[in-house]
Amino acid sequence: QLLESGGGLVQAGSSLTLSCTASWNDPDTVSVAWFRQAPGKEREFLAGLNWKTSSTLISDSVKGRFTISNDGAKNVLSLQMKGLKPEDSGIYYCAARAGRLVQTSPEYYGLWGQGTQVTVSS
Repeated sequence: QLLESGGGLVQAGSSLTLSCTASWNDPDTVSVAWFRQAPGKEREFLAGLNWKTSSTLISDSVKGRFTISNDGAKNVLSLQMKGLKPEDSGIYYCAARAGRLVQTSPEYYGLWGQGTQVTVSS
């Protein structure tokens, strides 16, 4: 089970941190990721992480502004976002897959959170 939190309405240029609390039995064999879906658009990969090694993969579209991290002790995945732009608005999902390799396509992920809305006003 994945449960996101931290979304909201912010102004352009602001920072926001999303959290995803996970419940699983063997986190050392999973990889996790954050996706975003804007109205009328496909779900977009933002950042992913190998849970055991904490190695990360960041999409070029958000590199330098978004950071993904995990707290293994608390089973929490975070997405720190800075310099937010109106085009960053959308529903943000965390997702997990069995396998240590981070994948950028959503079809590889079998477990999804319910999503949290982020709206960036100009």
